[in-house]
Amino acid sequence: MSGYERGRLLSKFADLVDQHTEELAALDGADAGKLLLVGKVIDVPSATQMLRYYAGAADKIHGEVLRVSGKYQGYSLREPVGVAGVIIPWNFPTMMFFLKVSPALAAGCTVVVKPAEQTPLSALYYAHLAKLAGVPDGVINVVPGFGHTAGAAITSHMDVDTVAFTGSTEVGRLIMESAARSNLKPVSLELGGKSPLIIFDDADVDMAVNLSRLAIFFNKGEICAAGSRVYVQEGIYDEFVKKAVEAAQNWKVGDPFDVTTNMGPQVDKEQFEKVLKYIEHGKSEGATLLTGGKPAAAKGYYIEPTIFVDVTEDMKIAQEEIFGPVMALMKFKTVDEVIEKANCTRYGLVAGIVTKSLDVANRVSRAVRAGTVWVNCYFVFDPDAPFGGFKMSGFGQDQGLGAMDKFLQVKSVITALPDSPWY
Repeated sequence: MSGYERGRLLSKFADLVDQHTEELAALDGADAGKLLLVGKVIDVPSATQMLRYYAGAADKIHGEVLRVSGKYQGYSLREPVGVAGVIIPWNFPTMMFFLKVSPALAAGCTVVVKPAEQTPLSALYYAHLAKLAGVPDGVINVVPGFGHTAGAAITSHMDVDTVAFTGSTEVGRLIMESAARSNLKPVSLELGGKSPLIIFDDADVDMAVNLSRLAIFFNKGEICAAGSRVYVQEGIYDEFVKKAVEAAQNWKVGDPFDVTTNMGPQVDKEQFEKVLKYIEHGKSEGATLLTGGKPAAAKGYYIEPTIFVDVTEDMKIAQEEIFGPVMALMKFKTVDEVIEKANCTRYGLVAGIVTKSLDVANRVSRAVRAGTVWVNCYFVFDPDAPFGGFKMSGFGQDQGLGAMDKFLQVKSVITALPDSPWY
């Protein structure tokens, strides 16, 4: 298809997704324990925004005219790489589906999508809507299954030309190994995080408290970009701690289909037990538990919003990704000190800075090794803003026009011009 035709199909696909927002939000709520209201006002609308962004980009894929020495004419083409394997996680089933599929389709690739085994329903529904939109059979293929079977089949397949993955660092390693052992297919990996949120003395304390609560407790802490390490400068530390505890205790845990609920259950028993185990690690290693730390209900996988203080950089809760509603709260004195602490992690996905000083914001945002830095805000995503990690948070970009590069390959074409009057 031409880029124009692909763009029209993607736009029609987006319209159909919009028309089924209620059902799709309910599917992700039932599968993952996600809030129905958040699905309706954030997840699904963000997905269709992503589709429309890349629909507009589909007919704007250009090569270059090359200045080749001698009697030759040269130009480059950017061609679709072919079949793209897409493996997505369970924490944002809808947004992750379109984060990968939208640029792949805009580039002209076909896709084989493996949704997480915990959350396959919305992906299957999107395949159905794609067919209604007129996407040809075989262009979007959804293959539910487990990572060690369906996922491994994608990463090792000799006819899959590239793999785009979001998930854990451990699985990212396996995908790279499998790609290398098969056809050396390129991979893009968006992996884990242990992101710092740095709050300076000049910050509005109430705003900073609300931002820190959102950064770690939104989506039950099941988000790679969670601000799980909160550093507060000593001048406002005591006031911040008091208000942060109150804010956490007011964060309502309950039925994700209740519009008054702030946080639903963890995705499954395995994740529920993993989070509780990390809480026990925090207590046994000497951190002080200020609030939460236990199941929030006698039935179901609900966990109370949890805050630890007296945390040191060598503790598990400060170094390892918990993927749950657990905040490690730490004090600092100077800018240099907090930069060193913020970078004391194997990850480098995002960071947050809260300050009224432009000089501090600029200095810290350049010194922190993270793919995205949010200043006086958090969880601000946009299709035009590239998103990806440094260090062991992976490589390759989602969002932005550059996200299409992983689904394109460059070809140079050079033609002899023996009778050219100039060269």
